Formats: sequence, C-alpha cells, structure tokens
Amino acid sequence: MKALTTASLSPTGERLKTVFLHLLERFGPRFWWPAETPFEVCIGAILTQNTAWTNVEKAISALKGADVLTMEGIEALEAGRLAELIRPAGYYNVKSARIKEFVGWLRERHGGSLDVLFSGAWREVRRELLKVRGIGPETCDAILLYAGNKPTFVVDAYTRRLFHRLGLVPADAGYDETRLLFMTHLPGDVPLFNEYHALIVEQCKVFCRARPLCTGCPLAPQCPTSRSGGHT
Repeated sequence: MKALTTASLSPTGERLKTVFLHLLERFGPRFWWPAETPFEVCIGAILTQNTAWTNVEKAISALKGADVLTMEGIEALEAGRLAELIRPAGYYNVKSARIKEFVGWLRERHGGSLDVLFSGAWREVRRELLKVRGIGPETCDAILLYAGNKPTFVVDAYTRRLFHRLGLVPADAGYDETRLLFMTHLPGDVPLFNEYHALIVEQCKVFCRARPLCTGCPLAPQCPTSRSGGHT
C-alpha cells in the first residue's frame, strides 16, 4: 500500500504496519466488500449484524432473485415480505425494520440518493448515520468505507480480539477506543482501511479464533499471547 510506504508513522503505527504487511503476505488481497453496487453494500452491512456472512449471501441472493435489491424495490416491498426474503440472515423481522428505516431516512433526507449522502463531509455524514435507528458504529463505518469510499476504520469483534492479543488495546476496549488506534496511527487511506479490515477478518477465521491456533500464524513471532502458550 502506497500510503504505508510514504507515511511517517509513530512507533505504534509501525507495529500496525508490520501486522498489515504480514497479513497481506500470508493471505493476499481479499477484494472486499463483495457487492455489485453501493446500495447492496448498505443492505449487506445491515444484514450482517449478528450473523455469518454465508447467511447474508443467501439473503442477498433472495433479494436479487426477487429483483428488489434497489432503493425503489425495497421501498415497494411490504415489511413482512422483506422479512421473508432475508430470513436466512436471522433476526429477519428486526433487520427488515432496520432496512426500511434506513431506506426511508435516505429518501427523506437525501432524496434516496447515496451519491447525495456521500457528497457531504464524511465525519458529518457519520454523525448523521449514527442517528438512524438500527445503524450502530460498525454498520455505519462499513457503509461509509465500503459503499462511500470514506477513510473510516471498521472495527468488529475480530479486531478487538486480535489487537488485544497483540497487546495494542486492553481487553475491555470498546468500539471507539479500538477504532481510534487505527485512525490515530495510520494514514487515512481508503484502500488501506478496506484491505486491513478484510485481512483482520481472515486472520481471525483461520488463526486468531476464540481458541487461538498459533501454529503457522503469520503474527506468532510478535504476539505475546502466542509466546505465552496461546491463552487469551
């Protein structure tokens, strides 16, 4: 990533850079987020709440099969029918309501246009998005980064787990504290944040699981948890 090679980084930033480069070498580019349109990213970001991505893929496929994965298509659907289509993603009634809430807000506030939404200063857009019912920080940042190409870092449970084990955030670090680690010590670069988040997810699926698999882990040499025997 060019942003990493040209930036002057703090010692913590250098550690984050080293982690990124090791993960990139091990896993290669992840080409995330898998979506055809920014609107699909937004819907996927809501659907992925509290479920595995494989379940989201089934729900997205159902929406596409019904030819309703558009702003107008979602608007025209009854909430009950939307819930039926997204059933594979779990919590389908809650997520149906959240999708409807988001789409209604987008129509009312920005004429139904993501281009209009994302044309504003991204920090202000973030504050506005966080006021929408059902849009928490992770969903908000995923929408901004992957649909809007805005330089905000997405944090999830994987991120907190991995960087606690690496000794970079405390065990009880919340979303904002963990996000600040990246926002403060790395250049605000969309391709970097995009790839870094995707690599963290892959690392935690393969190695840094709830019960860590330290053998063969690309981060083992610099990980205090690995050196102490792999205990969280």
